Amino acid sequence: MNVLVTGANGQLGRCIRNQVENLNEHNNVYFYTDVTGDAKDGLEYLNLCDEDEVKKFVREKNINIIINCAAYTNVDKAETDEENATAVNSTAVKYLAEAAKDVGAKLIHISTDYVFNGQGFIPYTEDRMTLPVSVYGKTKLMAEKYIEESGCKYLIFRTAWLYSEYGNNFVKTMLRLFDEKEEINVVNDQIGTPTYAGNLAELIVKICECMTPLEGKETIPLLENGIYHFTDEGVASWYDFAQVIQQNYLSHWRGKCLINGVTTKEYGSKTKRPYYSVLDKTKYKTDFKGLYQPKHWMKAVNQVVNRIVIKHT
Repeated sequence: MNVLVTGANGQLGRCIRNQVENLNEHNNVYFYTDVTGDAKDGLEYLNLCDEDEVKKFVREKNINIIINCAAYTNVDKAETDEENATAVNSTAVKYLAEAAKDVGAKLIHISTDYVFNGQGFIPYTEDRMTLPVSVYGKTKLMAEKYIEESGCKYLIFRTAWLYSEYGNNFVKTMLRLFDEKEEINVVNDQIGTPTYAGNLAELIVKICECMTPLEGKETIPLLENGIYHFTDEGVASWYDFAQVIQQNYLSHWRGKCLINGVTTKEYGSKTKRPYYSVLDKTKYKTDFKGLYQPKHWMKAVNQVVNRIVIKHT
């Protein structure tokens, strides 16, 4: 099968590329696209906001699976840049879904815990009422609805608090601040699950390889359509996350930056975010049993911190 990976220069897209490169054998052909990067990086240019360009690419490359990693993820900026956030997070996804429908491809789309308002205290199941409180969350929810309405075959994975050794994310921000500051404030009243993008990438690639099983190897039954929750295991606040990052950084760094836990109000953020957005993975564990067992969020932090430090030394 031919697999299109959009947003392939972002942190999830790059983790997917790593996963594919590390496979001993595979039957799928992967096409990596982005609006940044060039051919020498193994990327093809594809403007997802151009409907004709998207449909032409999918048709001419005979795409069977679309993995959409492209997203406008700057939650704060989206509040004042709603037009561009909507174009990337919603309209572009509509084009991908329609293109998938036209050729009979399956769309694997990444959504977010921010589709919920975060006012509860019980992990959110897929059937809980969605009520996003930010522009970012609203644009991601709109994308889900576009996919469902398109009639294409799809898998939507809602995830949370993605980080990796690539791009801009909380881990890299904390490491920079530890070097620059003697004291920082981190929110302690927003609760979720830090998730290593490499773990989500491993799941997605396994799904693609199961859809095209190697000769003599069993596959797993996959539902035609569905929304699933996938994160690493465990629960944390951003303050907890920062503490663990620093603990893993101490073996490389002799300084000591004080981390103060503060409320969202004290921090002064003007963008509304869910206070509690832990996702219930029961449905995923039932339907994809045996494919990939989520790992605890703390396990990947040391690995990622080491990779970032080594890269910059």
